[in-house]
Amino acid sequence: MYGVVSQQGGERDQYRSQPSCSTDPQDGDRRPKREEKPIYQKIFRYFKKQLTVEPDDETDEFNFHISRYRPEELHKLASRTKFTRKEIQLMYRGFKQECPTGMVDEDSFKHIFSQFFPLGDATNYAHYVFNTMKQKQTGKISFDDFINILSKVSRGSVQEKLQWVFGLYDLDGDGNISKTEMVDVVSSIYQMLGRATRPLVDDTSAKEHVEKIFHLIDTNKDGVVTIEELVEWCSRDENILKSLETLDTVL
Repeated sequence: MYGVVSQQGGERDQYRSQPSCSTDPQDGDRRPKREEKPIYQKIFRYFKKQLTVEPDDETDEFNFHISRYRPEELHKLASRTKFTRKEIQLMYRGFKQECPTGMVDEDSFKHIFSQFFPLGDATNYAHYVFNTMKQKQTGKISFDDFINILSKVSRGSVQEKLQWVFGLYDLDGDGNISKTEMVDVVSSIYQMLGRATRPLVDDTSAKEHVEKIFHLIDTNKDGVVTIEELVEWCSRDENILKSLETLDTVL
């Protein structure tokens, strides 16, 4: 349902693991097959790469200026998230390099997200993810917003991860996931992965995929999926639970 990250060519070297060859049963070709890193690790590495200075020792507060917006003190963010003070410090320094104002608008977020999926178009999926993070008042994402969501998705409980996934698919925020909403999000995942999908998908693949699983999740057959139905369905599938635990799903 979530769209598991598949093999992607063209990744930067720092995102790659050691390749191992496997034979494609279709054509007999041997292709390098890499273990894909979870998206949150790529985000961490991406922001870390933006650093132009070495990080200072841990301090109680962020010791650098940011115009217009200043995040919470470092020790407060560490107490509210599942990241260490050093991890937060590194990510913020990279975040500041990428977003000097301390706030990310949707266009900037789409640009950052597209760096991880060079073989496809991440525009629509990044839009959906952005909507799960943005502030209603400003329509932007602060570092506090970003780090809080990333903490829940990457290191939170299964319930926290499923709550976020549900919010991602509940596009109109009415507390239910319709079949149309699920098709829209799954389509955006296929668009994002692009040529990285195996086998390759076409315009009907998302709809066919949703048709196969929607009725399995919608246990009372009322045409929508609730958070309770999603949790129940996922709890019955060991592969999905393992995927949530190891963070092999797309953010």
